[in-house]
Amino acid sequence: MRILLVGAGGVGAAFAAIAERRDFYDRIVIADYDLARAEQAAIDPRFVAAQVDASDPASIEALCREYAITHVMNAVDPRFVMPIFDGAFAAGADYLDMAMSLSYPHPTEPYARCGVKLGDAQFAKAHEWERTGRLALVGIGVEPGLSDVFARYAADELFSEIDELGTRDGSNLTVEGYDFAPSFSIWTTIEECLNPPVIWEKGKGWFTTPPFSEPEVFDFPEGIGPVECVNVEHEEVLLMPRWVDCKRATFKYGLGDEFIDVLKTLHKLGLDKTDKVKVGGVEVSPRDVVAACLPNPAELGPQMKGKTCAGLWVTGKGTDGQPRSTYLYHVVDNEEVMADYGHQCVVWQTAINPVIALELLATGVWSGAGILGPEAFAPKPFLDLLVDYGSPWGIKEMPIAETAS
Repeated sequence: MRILLVGAGGVGAAFAAIAERRDFYDRIVIADYDLARAEQAAIDPRFVAAQVDASDPASIEALCREYAITHVMNAVDPRFVMPIFDGAFAAGADYLDMAMSLSYPHPTEPYARCGVKLGDAQFAKAHEWERTGRLALVGIGVEPGLSDVFARYAADELFSEIDELGTRDGSNLTVEGYDFAPSFSIWTTIEECLNPPVIWEKGKGWFTTPPFSEPEVFDFPEGIGPVECVNVEHEEVLLMPRWVDCKRATFKYGLGDEFIDVLKTLHKLGLDKTDKVKVGGVEVSPRDVVAACLPNPAELGPQMKGKTCAGLWVTGKGTDGQPRSTYLYHVVDNEEVMADYGHQCVVWQTAINPVIALELLATGVWSGAGILGPEAFAPKPFLDLLVDYGSPWGIKEMPIAETAS
């Protein structure tokens, strides 16, 4: 296996640090628009640094052919999904990502009906990938990714009937020395949180609501505690119903009041927009300016304290036919992963999952063709490897009276 890792930012660098300890591949080419950043992440003799233009499919294809790449790992923000996706296909390589192609709101009813959904541009090409026997494994970060593996595991092992698959993400992270410092890409966070959230219901399909809808307080495990969560647009809702039988699928993010207020203010001022505006003779994107003004999340690790939790709240009937409410989760302590890997917990928790997926593909435990989500694969080998990597997952039984949403 020869991997092209596109992007040497926070998640890409953490991916390299995790992969450095494994032996399932022959080479990893770490490519970034900033060659120096790629070189900094190339910490192993099996790693090679390269420069790439992620917005150009031809640049991706050329690098794949130069190094005889078998698998392209996309670790940049979702603006670049389609050129990397198309470049991998043109080169005859398999493809993995952690975020899917961008959505676009419905032109007249954005808070009721879907327009272009996350991943639509990729799924439109599914036949081409199937016909050529190539695999595009989409949404294999932590959320989407591990949460989707949890969905398949719940369906296979824990439930006979599923009412709701409710992804719930929360943390108690703080960043010393900053009044406001997101622990993940603000560009991506704005995209997820200000777009109309998507919900799926059996018989109704996918539909949207206004941002920050259906607030609930969810009690996260391992000392994180209660966090207010709201509906957010996310890939799980677009992926899980394709492969897992359920009555409803949702995603709620534990943002907290302050973060929600900041996002609402950015939207009110137009600073969430990606279209460029002219400032002093220079054209800039307002969202890019916001990102440039905030600290780099990948560099916040030493100032961060606390834990982050990704998980899936499943309700329905257990294998015994009785009502069941279960939260499957993965908690990462920032202090622990900083000491062990030197990367902060949010990017590390995202990066470990595609490394595991690639190992399963390399060993033949996972295989497939077409455009597939993590739900399409056997979950137990993935969860076993997660433990083997030294990062166990957990199960918390919830009161039966409670239901997701």
